[in-house]
Amino acid sequence: MTEKMTFHLSAFDGPLDLLLHLIAKNKVNIYDIPISLILEQYMEVLREAQEADMEVAGDFIAMAAQLMLIKSRMLLPKEKNEAEEEEDPRAQLVEQLLEYQRIRVVQPFFRSHSEVGRDIFTRPPEPLERKKQFEGTLPPEKLPDAARRMLTRIGRKLPPPVSAFSGIVGRERVPVHTRITAILLRFRQKATLNFRSLFRGAESRSEIVATFLAVLELSKTNRIRIDGEGEDTTLTLFTGRETEEVREERIS
Repeated sequence: MTEKMTFHLSAFDGPLDLLLHLIAKNKVNIYDIPISLILEQYMEVLREAQEADMEVAGDFIAMAAQLMLIKSRMLLPKEKNEAEEEEDPRAQLVEQLLEYQRIRVVQPFFRSHSEVGRDIFTRPPEPLERKKQFEGTLPPEKLPDAARRMLTRIGRKLPPPVSAFSGIVGRERVPVHTRITAILLRFRQKATLNFRSLFRGAESRSEIVATFLAVLELSKTNRIRIDGEGEDTTLTLFTGRETEEVREERIS
């Protein structure tokens, strides 16, 4: 069985590599290759290789034949209808060059990853020691005790019941309208309320948020007036007449 060999012509790893070099050298569009120019330069490279007693691989010669075939097909006279319908003779060659370009782009990535772990040696797993198997018989009255011990061990590994999380998660959200009602009831006892005092005794973050939203809603509907800043912020309940005056000022 003969080994597969890779031929190198000068600095080129194959005929497609040589063609890409000539296309880049002449700065031509890969989708519109001037076949006559590229073929002439391609053959010149092959002649120089033969004059230097270099062995030219069959792939390079086969590509030269393909370029000559494309050139001859492009030189043949065509009728108008045939010229519109027939595929460009260079289309297959262009597709080969584009595919080869894509392969060259990903080659460094796969080359670097193929060497990952090359010099790393891992320790083989140690053989597991088999525990001594139980041999013997037990009387039937011992089975309930063994079952209870097994259930006790399993119970220690089970997650805690839902009741263990009571008061930590799953609290109900406090509705905003209930906090609005609570604030209005406090105005019955006092004409002016301190903003910070509304949050005293809050039992959850949800209640704090609902209280803050309730204050915003009361202010938006012109039912309270907010004065001051920081710790001196106070809330005053509007009367019916004051509410109408505030609405007229905002409209005007």
